[in-house]
Amino acid sequence: MRKAVNICKGIFISILMSSSAIAADETSKVIDDPAYTRAQRLIEVEPGRKLNLYCLGEGTPTVIFVSGVADDTSAWARVQPAIAAHTRVCSYDRAGIGYSDAGRRPADSANIVDDLHRLLNAASIKPPYILVGHSMGGMHARLYADSYLPEVAGMVLVDSVSETGQENAWRLDPQQPTHEHAFALDPKELANQRDCIKAAQLGFVEGSESYKMCVPPDDPRYSDAINASLHKAYMSLGFQQAAISEQNTYQESSDEVRAARRWYGDMPLIVLYAPLPARRDGETQAHRDALDRVRLSFLDQLVALSKRGIVRLVPTATHEIQKSQPDAVIKAILEVLKDAREPKEHDPAAQHQ
Repeated sequence: MRKAVNICKGIFISILMSSSAIAADETSKVIDDPAYTRAQRLIEVEPGRKLNLYCLGEGTPTVIFVSGVADDTSAWARVQPAIAAHTRVCSYDRAGIGYSDAGRRPADSANIVDDLHRLLNAASIKPPYILVGHSMGGMHARLYADSYLPEVAGMVLVDSVSETGQENAWRLDPQQPTHEHAFALDPKELANQRDCIKAAQLGFVEGSESYKMCVPPDDPRYSDAINASLHKAYMSLGFQQAAISEQNTYQESSDEVRAARRWYGDMPLIVLYAPLPARRDGETQAHRDALDRVRLSFLDQLVALSKRGIVRLVPTATHEIQKSQPDAVIKAILEVLKDAREPKEHDPAAQHQ
């Protein structure tokens, strides 16, 4: 998610892995592709509901990007064109996000995966696929592979969220609230969410407290035209509902991914991760070290899902590696693409680089 708004306080993304700062090199080149100012290809996934799909290039396997919480197709703007020189590559907007129609059900992983499967079938984008999932999108990508493994030729996980890490992080600090209290049962959080929905229903007033809290600011990495178009989308009721639903269904999504977890055999898999952000005020080094051990344990579990698993630190990246260090993501995708096209014998032990 490319914003810091109150509705997302407390989510595991921000607790462990995210940084709200935009690195200097991320602003060095403005993204101005007009494709991000409007819908590209609206595909009907059920009667009366369409999702926005943006594909470039030709070839197989097709690379499919799965974004983090409330992120749209523009999240991959620094990666998608480079991959398109080698194969077909598609990004898409989930229900209510970007230029897609609003959803009709909760935005948990199972429903998101079902929508993606419908989208690919309706758009006649045949497998095999290489799935590239960022943050919460990493959980969605894994559930897709768990559900439709014969369709998936490889996977790249970009600073993926853990389905178990949130509970483990809380166990390190008993003063932290449970998931239910952090989200659904927190009166202030509920009030903030209701304010966002009400303001979207009535129409946001620029400069108001609800506007400041609920509507993401312009992104300096984007052209004025892209910011203006996305700004309009952010003020819609569909986006506000989707952003809140994607956040609030973390536990349901975690349960779904945990229950479906399976062995990927020799499927090429690269797991990228960024350094943790700076310690928070009042956080001891001992707590940070324990938090890091929780995270490294999760990465070990991910890479062990495949005999070809590789886990790789991207030293200077922020949580949004595809924006701060796109070359690292491009390199990983091309490695998996080559591996998927030319299967070879590999050391069955997970590799750590």
